[in-house]
Amino acid sequence: MPNYSGKWRLPTVMQAEGAGTWPKPPFVSGQAWGWGKNTYGQLGLGDSTNKTSPVQVGALTDWQKTSCGDEHTLAVKQDGTLWAWGKGGDGRLGTGNTASISSPVQVGALTDWASTGGAYQSSIAVKTDGTLWCWGDNTSGQLGNGDTTNRSSPVQVGALTTWTQASQGAEFSCAVKTDGTLWAWGKGSYGQLGQGNTTDYSSPVQVGALTDWAEAQAGYIQIYGLKTDGTLWSWGQNGSGRLGLNNTTNYSSPVQIGALTTWSKISGGAYGGLAVKTDGTLWSWGDNGVGEIGDGTTTSRSSPVQIGALTDWDKVQKGESSATATKTDGTLWNWGYYLASGQGSSTISRSSPTQLGALTTWAAIPIGSCQSNGSVSLKE
Repeated sequence: MPNYSGKWRLPTVMQAEGAGTWPKPPFVSGQAWGWGKNTYGQLGLGDSTNKTSPVQVGALTDWQKTSCGDEHTLAVKQDGTLWAWGKGGDGRLGTGNTASISSPVQVGALTDWASTGGAYQSSIAVKTDGTLWCWGDNTSGQLGNGDTTNRSSPVQVGALTTWTQASQGAEFSCAVKTDGTLWAWGKGSYGQLGQGNTTDYSSPVQVGALTDWAEAQAGYIQIYGLKTDGTLWSWGQNGSGRLGLNNTTNYSSPVQIGALTTWSKISGGAYGGLAVKTDGTLWSWGDNGVGEIGDGTTTSRSSPVQIGALTDWDKVQKGESSATATKTDGTLWNWGYYLASGQGSSTISRSSPTQLGALTTWAAIPIGSCQSNGSVSLKE
């Protein structure tokens, strides 16, 4: 469950309000701030210049959720409208074309979008009515419509109204329903669909028969799943130990990470995972070439390692070669690739969490693995 102690905070997973059993608090709206790599205008600042420190995206204060993918960003406003900007290749922005846009543009005219997730060349979203929508690249059937045709506007995945949370990786998608079942589709070459094989599927297929999945977060070619009992699971490609299973073996079905039942929040990065336990401690694993694990080294880890000793970590987001997290006091922290850290340096990567400024008003960080090495986060 999200931690709503103190100030109201946005959830760290892509969750449709009104679906499932999660509470629907009076979410704050906020300013959007971007920093990092900006080749295609994915920071939404009207240009393509990289930013080493946060810059506000326009002057609006009604942004509610953001997600980032492969050099593109999606966002939902308080009024339920959906917006996109950045690279438009394959139709990933959902604007009906493949043009890149460096400032926010509305996707259609609907006002019932609940949450979004940007992937590598495609996007996924849940509406307030529990329907699931995808658009963009569909090379391996990751849009879930039974074909491999690209879509430049949102297309509904089936007719169900029971989807609660969804995520996308590189040419595959995964989602959880209100009944606690987990589904996956798209590219399966490394077993990332959890079907016990390496087959591609262009429509959703259930992962096992269990009904206790709370959420699933996709990495580049792997999935991390959190169950309602607090256990953590992973499967798919396992280079550099990104599955956290103390080896580098690929798995085509879910495997539990350790034996603990105290995991509360997860984020699937491109090459590793990041998680918070119920005691507020922070844990990380996978590739560590530029210090993205955050343990003060550049040594890859095939099992979760604790980052420091603090117990006040709140939301987490693992990117391609960086990580972002907020604490319960509203401060924002970054580490890994220098551009993604927003620390004002154009050359220095960081191997330990470093606070971004001194503000305590950070309300949300982007969902998604942030392949773009950029970030658009929200302040209250």
